Amino acid sequence: MTFTALLSVIGMLQAADLPSALVSDSKAWVDVMPPADLRGWTRLAIPGTNALGRAQWHLDAERQLLVCDGDGGHEMLRFDRKLTNSVFHVEFRFVPLTVKRPKYNSGIYIRNSADGTIWHQCQLTSDGGYLFGKTPVNGRPQSFMAPAENRCLKPAGEWNTVEITARGATLTVWFNGALMSELANCEMPAGHIGLESEGFAVEFRNLKLKELP
Repeated sequence: MTFTALLSVIGMLQAADLPSALVSDSKAWVDVMPPADLRGWTRLAIPGTNALGRAQWHLDAERQLLVCDGDGGHEMLRFDRKLTNSVFHVEFRFVPLTVKRPKYNSGIYIRNSADGTIWHQCQLTSDGGYLFGKTPVNGRPQSFMAPAENRCLKPAGEWNTVEITARGATLTVWFNGALMSELANCEMPAGHIGLESEGFAVEFRNLKLKELP
């Protein structure tokens, strides 16, 4: 589906939210919440030439939350297994700050290279939901930003739900009930999912993965 067609579908469904893939079909999902030692996930500094800061990711086992303190520097927490076609389901909320108009920031990655030099991120900000990053175009990495349907982030302290789907050469974002953004003709056939820390405390729950044929 082209992005124009995607927006047309959104226009027809403005009166009602689209259900998430998890709600639509609950079969074959795998829980990928990291364990307490983060085994199966790897911290990578952004950019990769930087040194890693303090350990800022930990599992709150009692509340079943993955917590990012946001004070350990800009980095990606990468799921170590490379994936081809899949849906990554993420629920997140920012920890509220008392400062005036804080510019909350985080992100969700899909089809990244192992070292993070190729990356496709769903931006998690007040105007987020769009895909951007650095993707191969005719084999050469180029920066991109895909158009997005406007859907605001919920206030800090409230839960948001995002699903990023990689199917063939198309990456699609579903955000809080709406199809938001699409990148077509992605030349990266496989890659890694991940989460971003960029200076703000954020909590994640119900990290689930569904691999597609």
